[in-house]
Amino acid sequence: MITNSNIVLTGASSGIGYEVLKLLVKGDGNRILAPALDAEERLDGFSESVIPMNVDVGSKEGVDAIFDKAAEVFGGEKIDIFYANAGFPYYETFDYVDWDRIQKIFDVNTLSPIYTYAKYREHLNGRNGILAYTVSAIGQMAMPGYALYSASKFGLQGFQQGIRLEAAKNLQITCLYPVATDTNFFKVANEVSFEKPFPVQQPDVVARKMVAGIEKGKKFVSPCSLFALSKVLMGVCPPVRTVYWQLEKNKLTRFQKKLEELKK
Repeated sequence: MITNSNIVLTGASSGIGYEVLKLLVKGDGNRILAPALDAEERLDGFSESVIPMNVDVGSKEGVDAIFDKAAEVFGGEKIDIFYANAGFPYYETFDYVDWDRIQKIFDVNTLSPIYTYAKYREHLNGRNGILAYTVSAIGQMAMPGYALYSASKFGLQGFQQGIRLEAAKNLQITCLYPVATDTNFFKVANEVSFEKPFPVQQPDVVARKMVAGIEKGKKFVSPCSLFALSKVLMGVCPPVRTVYWQLEKNKLTRFQKKLEELKK
């Protein structure tokens, strides 16, 4: 169990982040800064060890504010663990022109975690620390309906690979690769309901494996054994991946038809 640690956990008010938060508060001596868009409303009175902070993590100013707040609430002590978990998807056919919509998902899912690494490395100044990312299985294999989300997570995947070749030994980097997780993720992705991709995991399972992975110093955490097996199978027999993609593309086709019917 993680104990006596100063922790920053973004996206802690819902989904995987919320389940991770529930585990971290059980550790004696933990102090947790929990930044999210609605943290102060959703986490009010959650625990004396949790400090909610309303902030948009998808901007330079937001990330800077998180580090400033951490210095304040931790009394100038170092951040032992920074878990950049916040992120969101779109589920759609990418058939439009909208720069701002594209930039928004990359600001939150890609640029913010990259900038966080730079800030955290500077903050540690040679001291030991742990940086954790929720990358997502989709950062290793794109999916129909999630073109922009896939691209944003592929960007984060590439970044974590690169910094491992550069990072000082004082910094542990742990990355989480969940498959579809049964949270409000899907409500955020599109206001119209749609079929979830296969397979689907429960968030408490994902959270337990991630917290254990951080504690054990793992580089990578893949909470779904089926995904790990499928990567091997698809590598050996690529047609398996083609069939899987077609099944998921069929779901997108049915979703598109549903949208067309709603417009009538």
